[in-house]
Amino acid sequence: MLESLAPPKSLVDQVYEVILDALCDGTFKPGERLTQEDIAARLNVSRQPVTHALAILKAQGFLAQGRQGLTVTPVDPAFFEAIYQIRSAVEPLAVTLATPRLTKDAIAKGRALVEHGRELVDTGDERASLQADMDFHSFIYELSGNPLIAETMRLHWRHLRRAMGKVLRHPGMSVSVWKEHGRILERMIRGDAEGAAELMRRHLVEAYARAGKMDEAETKSA
Repeated sequence: MLESLAPPKSLVDQVYEVILDALCDGTFKPGERLTQEDIAARLNVSRQPVTHALAILKAQGFLAQGRQGLTVTPVDPAFFEAIYQIRSAVEPLAVTLATPRLTKDAIAKGRALVEHGRELVDTGDERASLQADMDFHSFIYELSGNPLIAETMRLHWRHLRRAMGKVLRHPGMSVSVWKEHGRILERMIRGDAEGAAELMRRHLVEAYARAGKMDEAETKSA
């Protein structure tokens, strides 16, 4: 059976993703002013797709309109906390639903995701490490069989990328993250849905705490 081809991304989508990556990896700092002209020149594109991409990012809360134009918004601690409150409720549910749905192929895929994440820790590739983290959690969302879980969490991962990027830039913390991922998966493979769900809940609580510690450290060093 032939697989359908994904439609090519529009120029607006490509520009959006490049700017979003720059926001998430710290290339564009909170408070920094962004202009259509500068970004268009950097990307060697016309201003029109940049204008559309910036409008989307503004609507999503990544940018704000100031007196001097569009500026990068800081990560809102209250909003970040709210996302983790949602995650702490939804993701253990996803684990509970996904555990009995594990097949041999799903187990192989899950272990491959964990191994890939561990291998990335020492590479220094922040973008790839963050994508691997997203891929692991998305794997569980999809495996849960509940389409609302994947859809709901996908809306928030864009904002999570900004804060989690800080955590995953530190190898020691990244090692802990992937150890926890591995323990969650192996508990699921053993069929212990309740235990795996509790590990996921603790994983999220600790991830939130790690991000908070990173913010405190950056504030003190500023």
